[in-house]
Amino acid sequence: MSETSNEVGEALAEICEAAAALILPLWRSGLTVVHKADESPVTEADRRGEALILEQLARRFPGVPVISEEDASEFGTPDAIGPRFFLVDPLDGTKAFVRGDTHFTVNIGLIEDGRPVAGAVVAPPTGEAWYTAGGRAMKRIQGGTAQPVRVRPWPPGEAVCLISHTMKEETIQALADRYGFDKREAMDSSVKLCRIAEGAADIYPRHGPTMEWDIAAGHAVLAAAGGRLTTPEGEPFLYGKASEGFRNGWFVARGG
Repeated sequence: MSETSNEVGEALAEICEAAAALILPLWRSGLTVVHKADESPVTEADRRGEALILEQLARRFPGVPVISEEDASEFGTPDAIGPRFFLVDPLDGTKAFVRGDTHFTVNIGLIEDGRPVAGAVVAPPTGEAWYTAGGRAMKRIQGGTAQPVRVRPWPPGEAVCLISHTMKEETIQALADRYGFDKREAMDSSVKLCRIAEGAADIYPRHGPTMEWDIAAGHAVLAAAGGRLTTPEGEPFLYGKASEGFRNGWFVARGG
């Protein structure tokens, strides 16, 4: 790997921004949606974004393996993976993308020894980019000057939970009883982790299925911003679960 660990996050942000520029013109363009074996949607935007990311990762980080969503969907995941690899989701929030909503992201995370050590998340509609750099989380908009972001302390009586659009009211109430938040906001994709990282929300409990590439980049950003993502019991959340097809268990992301 040519870049130092401090430089990796910014390099990943540049790649994500290039993929976002490729994807954005396809948003709200009426492009064809097909469905994978698990009935999840995939579009030409997913495929073009992934092709660009894989090419640039191979050029900038030769020899580092990559696990990427669309490739994994078509060809399956490896039975084993080494201690260092990238996780790529070229378009997280495809359902939102198809609906014309703004909550979709481009994601690349670097895993070392089971933990996310660098990552970048870009929201194409707004041009927001969050990434790790020098042990901090940074944010820039439309390629402008980056500023550090940080989680906020838990605000008693005002804590905001991020939920999915499809969550039932009884499920939300059960989560509120368990985690003690006061407000909720619905949104899709890994942008939820970035909103917590920048101090705009406080908790994101996910008691449902996700894949490692869905959250690795956002996890890296959140951790660099002073937040944490753990199992519901508070145990470390690890990556590289090749024997489980890179599927995640439940998790809870929190700010300060």
